Amino acid sequence: MTATPFTPASASAGAPDRRLTPALRLRRRMRDLLRLETGAARLEKQVRDYVTGGLALFWKRQTIYGGAVLLCGFYYDVRVAILCYLLLQYTEFFDTTLCLRIMRWKGGNLREARRYRNLLLFSAVQSTAAICVWAGLVAWMEGVSSHFMPLFFLFAAGLFAAVNNHQLPQILMVRLAMYTGVFLWIPLYDILNVRPPLESFLWLQLFTVVFVLFFVIECSVIFLRLYRRGLDQLDELRHERDRVQAAYEVKSQFVSVVSHELRTPLTSINGALGLLRTGAYDNDPVKARNILEIAQKNSVRLSALINDLLDLQKLESGQMSYDFDEIDLPALIAECVESIGSFAQTYGIEIAYTPPPADIFIRADRDRLHQVLDNLLSNAVKFSRRGERVEVRVSAAGGRARVEVQDHGIGIPPDSREKVFGKFTQVDSSDRRSHGGTGLGLCIAQEIMTAHRGSIDYTSKLGEGTTFTIDFPTKD
Repeated sequence: MTATPFTPASASAGAPDRRLTPALRLRRRMRDLLRLETGAARLEKQVRDYVTGGLALFWKRQTIYGGAVLLCGFYYDVRVAILCYLLLQYTEFFDTTLCLRIMRWKGGNLREARRYRNLLLFSAVQSTAAICVWAGLVAWMEGVSSHFMPLFFLFAAGLFAAVNNHQLPQILMVRLAMYTGVFLWIPLYDILNVRPPLESFLWLQLFTVVFVLFFVIECSVIFLRLYRRGLDQLDELRHERDRVQAAYEVKSQFVSVVSHELRTPLTSINGALGLLRTGAYDNDPVKARNILEIAQKNSVRLSALINDLLDLQKLESGQMSYDFDEIDLPALIAECVESIGSFAQTYGIEIAYTPPPADIFIRADRDRLHQVLDNLLSNAVKFSRRGERVEVRVSAAGGRARVEVQDHGIGIPPDSREKVFGKFTQVDSSDRRSHGGTGLGLCIAQEIMTAHRGSIDYTSKLGEGTTFTIDFPTKD
């Protein structure tokens, strides 16, 4: 696989998303998913709160409707009272049936939540219209008067909506808009018919209605704000719960993986030392030497794991110290290639390094950059096929240096970036994976490159190989 030439434009092109760390991309996807889930959960809670409150107030509404009908029938017209009562009972039947249906709803679906909200809005329009019709008919039968009864009942209905319908702002606004229209129409109708002077009680009645409407609307805003503040606090608690749960799962996974990675070499070392202690191979120095070699390899593996864990802890706590100095980059790469040579020979891999035509100096921590290069080279060797070669190239352009480590091995499957740069993860994470490692190397390398104002990335094609690239500023 051929790497693309390095230019400043190519480094910045390709959308900023490429330069985001896998962890940041994962957090953004999780945030978008949480936002969608939060929207669904929030609307579902609003619908359920509205329905629960509505069912709890069923008999209170029936008492109010019964009292209003009795007053209307006794003081005005029995037929109008019965007609309005039947209309109100129809709206109550529709609303109660819908609320009971929602109570049986299992939830978890944003589309269903929106549909039920719209049905509740339709039901609210019907019940509000019935109350407005009743108040308008009573005011019409009164003629020109103070309209105490219909106006008071409209005021009570508006206040009732402000206190009990704030869970769904759409329903609250529709109710208040309809009540306001009838509230204003009743005194305005008298004024338009009589055209009284400003000193008339009809004008006073209109001004009083406006004042009462302001009070009702203010109460609605207060209850709506309080309810929304409660929803916001509930969302924060839910997000905090999710974060704690995610942190607990990560911690459990961390302990499990570390325990497994520590147990394997320790078991091998203990087994080898136990066999030697029993004297079973006192007369067979060749087998004894083989056992010691196995113990030594596992000791190296154990030491590497502990060092990686310590580095990771320092990086995450911000305690990693760097000793920046002027570094001859080509010379450092040559040193790394030479130090990895014996390891590559055991795999039958050749490392080909092409020095640049001119010197390239950078400001870096020699040991940490050596650690990054060692990790890239060892991975390229481990994931190459015997007899193949790993190519190392270095170049500089636009004030930045670029190092490429290219293998022609098994490659990396698509959509594996989180595994490549994750903690304790490998592309082949099965128990029978053929390549050892702690799964921390590239995660640590990414943090080190960030501290060097650089980046690490890769391009790969499954079955053809992978090219890892690191780049950072050159020395001014």
